[in-house]
Amino acid sequence: MAFKTLDDVEFQDKVALVRVDINVPLEAGRVSDATRIKRIVPTLTHISDAGGKVVLMAHFGRPKGQPVPEMSLAQLVPALEAALGKPVTFAENCIGGPAKRAVAALESGQVLLLENTRFHEGEEKNDGHFAASLAALGDVFVNDAFSAAHRAHASTEGIAQLLPACAGRLMEAELNALDAALGAPQRPVAAVVGGAKVSTKLDLLSNLITRVDHLIIGGGMANTFLVAQGIEIGTSLAERDMAETAREIMEKASDIGCMIHLPQDIVVAREFAAGAANETLAADACPADAMILDAGPETVAAIKELFANCKTLVWNGPLGAFEIAPFDTATMAAAEHAATLTRDGQLVSVAGGGDTVAALNKAGVSEAFSYVSTAGGAFLEWMEGKTLPGVAVLERE
Repeated sequence: MAFKTLDDVEFQDKVALVRVDINVPLEAGRVSDATRIKRIVPTLTHISDAGGKVVLMAHFGRPKGQPVPEMSLAQLVPALEAALGKPVTFAENCIGGPAKRAVAALESGQVLLLENTRFHEGEEKNDGHFAASLAALGDVFVNDAFSAAHRAHASTEGIAQLLPACAGRLMEAELNALDAALGAPQRPVAAVVGGAKVSTKLDLLSNLITRVDHLIIGGGMANTFLVAQGIEIGTSLAERDMAETAREIMEKASDIGCMIHLPQDIVVAREFAAGAANETLAADACPADAMILDAGPETVAAIKELFANCKTLVWNGPLGAFEIAPFDTATMAAAEHAATLTRDGQLVSVAGGGDTVAALNKAGVSEAFSYVSTAGGAFLEWMEGKTLPGVAVLERE
């Protein structure tokens, strides 16, 4: 898709309303992980250096349209100041008198944080009057919150109908990465999809088989596909009632020309516990009293070879119960190989989703991937082929 970026806008002396995602974890009122805050710094620095006045809009928690002191964005000001290396002022409301006065006091290059947009019912309802009240504060809208782009809220979609709009650096990077992964990728394309349930990723699987050349299925999902092939899986996690759906996906993939890859060998145990006694068996040899907790070495070797023969990789979900060793072996090995290929310039690798990010961080390879999305739901909906309201509204006319 074509969209405007910061480079298409003149910010000198203009008020830029910047939608960001700083819904960060707090411990005892202090930010415990400032990753999301650090990732918006390039956008805010560009606008500030260009002489613009930066006004941040964001949500925090689920206050359900009412002011909740524990969800005030005021407690994020110190972390923002530390990341930006400059003062950040705060307005006690995101609309009305407090917001107007705070914006009027801004000078070029300065930064203001507005109070939680979700303190108003109009935010999540995408109310036109609320969107207009936000828009009245600024001259241009910058969306740097891809993670909130799947929601048609006033501060993500409504305001973009009322002001000139563009993507911030983080949004730009996310959209470019996703386009490289699924929009106009270098082929062959492989996708890794893991996790517990087929039922939660039906739309994802249905879309991916039409977009990729190879689909690697891992985790509990793979067990359901094994059941669909008539293979016994003992006490393993699976959705047996989804077996027919799994068969339909495999048949459709075969018709389209997408090759689905399931575990060739498995690691099984009688209990899900760190260091539990385990054994490696053929995929069709799971004992009745055991559970499948990871893919085996033959499967890992096949995955590595497949990665080496592909140009693009999309990853969402682990290959096994990666939270506990030794059942993290397949996920770690595959992630490390993908990282090596990416470093060597042989592979474009894009990953996202909570468990995926956690697994890549555990493997220590997040920085080596071409792009790792922290967007969660928005990343998943994009992979499902859905239109994201906050993105669609940025498209060039």
